[in-house]
Amino acid sequence: MSLSEWDMIGAITHVPTVFFYRSSTSTRLRTTDSGLLDHLKDSLARTLVKFYPLAGRLEPIGRGRFDLDCNGLGVLFIEAEAQTTSLDDLGDLSCCTDFQPLIPEVDYDRPIGEWPLLLVQVTKFGCGGIGLGFSISHAVVDGLSALHFKNEWARVTRGEGIGTAPYLDRGVLRAGLPPVSRQPRFDPAEFQRPPVLLPDHAGAKPYHHETTVAKLKMTKTKVQMLKDMANAGGRTPSSTFDGRPFSTYETLTAHTWRCACKARKLRPDQPTSVGVCVDSRRRTSPPLPDAYFGNAVLDVKAAALAGDVVARPLGFAAGKIRKAVEKADSSEFLSSAVDYLKNQPDLSEFQDFHAEDDDVDDGPFFGMPNLGVISWLRLPMVGLDFGFGKEVYMGSTHEFDGDTMLLPGRDGDGAIVVAICLRVDHMEAFKRCFYGDIVV
Repeated sequence: MSLSEWDMIGAITHVPTVFFYRSSTSTRLRTTDSGLLDHLKDSLARTLVKFYPLAGRLEPIGRGRFDLDCNGLGVLFIEAEAQTTSLDDLGDLSCCTDFQPLIPEVDYDRPIGEWPLLLVQVTKFGCGGIGLGFSISHAVVDGLSALHFKNEWARVTRGEGIGTAPYLDRGVLRAGLPPVSRQPRFDPAEFQRPPVLLPDHAGAKPYHHETTVAKLKMTKTKVQMLKDMANAGGRTPSSTFDGRPFSTYETLTAHTWRCACKARKLRPDQPTSVGVCVDSRRRTSPPLPDAYFGNAVLDVKAAALAGDVVARPLGFAAGKIRKAVEKADSSEFLSSAVDYLKNQPDLSEFQDFHAEDDDVDDGPFFGMPNLGVISWLRLPMVGLDFGFGKEVYMGSTHEFDGDTMLLPGRDGDGAIVVAICLRVDHMEAFKRCFYGDIVV
């Protein structure tokens, strides 16, 4: 199966998530059932009949490109136990930052053609609860497609069968086809690497510093206060960029960018960028099928000088983010971007599958002085029911400086959680800015 250009750029590694379930005696399937693991494996195997690309392997074909070999080698299913630990021992899961032992680990030292594309780990806790961890290849699916698979596996486990089969033809994104144009109208700066620190910056060579993760909750009231700041209360048209108020996403991403610039003490003349993911499913012409199974996201960058991000009103940074995203609203832009990538002699420079080494020479680096922000605010990430009830929490891991994720609060009260990974020596200053810079 040919991969599309969107599949072969950006992260080629795996995306980790973990879902937590408490023991229940009132569900049709119980986490303590002796046959639970066999039932999960059987339903997983039956789900993979429709989602068979996940059971294959990547096959390098040269020039930084891959095919997807649907060879049926299968997925890795891991059984683990934490019998001396209960879910309560982990405390508030929304504040827990170390889920790594509960998520299956990929051995990236092995050749890429040997990496399983999907790994699942079921961890049994002493209280009867379980953790269901996933590592799924970003070269094969994006977040929406991964969630589609998980929901269908849950349906099969509940005995309901596949609800919506995946649309597997990547030809709708011209996978494996030659470029339409040899000279597309596309600004190659869109795919250039993010800025690096100026040579004489006090924190130069930032790539091997110790990092830490924080999950910061922003109440609905605080979010609205930030939006009022970005929009200047709706009284100044120029501050709302094009007359439309800034969205929650634009505002929170701008605020996070600004706080990171302050916490890192970037020089005013330091170029900085924030990378954001844009879903192209409804932006292509014609739109992609609803069940398209693959990568349909494009990374775009908003860029500015750190001094402007910090000193100018919040609407300045929010406007930069809006402008970056709106460029991808054009189907011509997306088509030209595909042609631009098809015309490249090698796609390796657009990949960051060596990101686990945290080495800037191996791909785009969204750490200092940059950020990479992913939003799960609109993804239906809650309510994954395998028959033993809905999860009590879903989380992910964040390992690299600048890795940021926007998540909806668990209580449905409009709160948002910003999960961010920064250098240890920057985190406390970031927290102070994150909450202290909100003014009425």
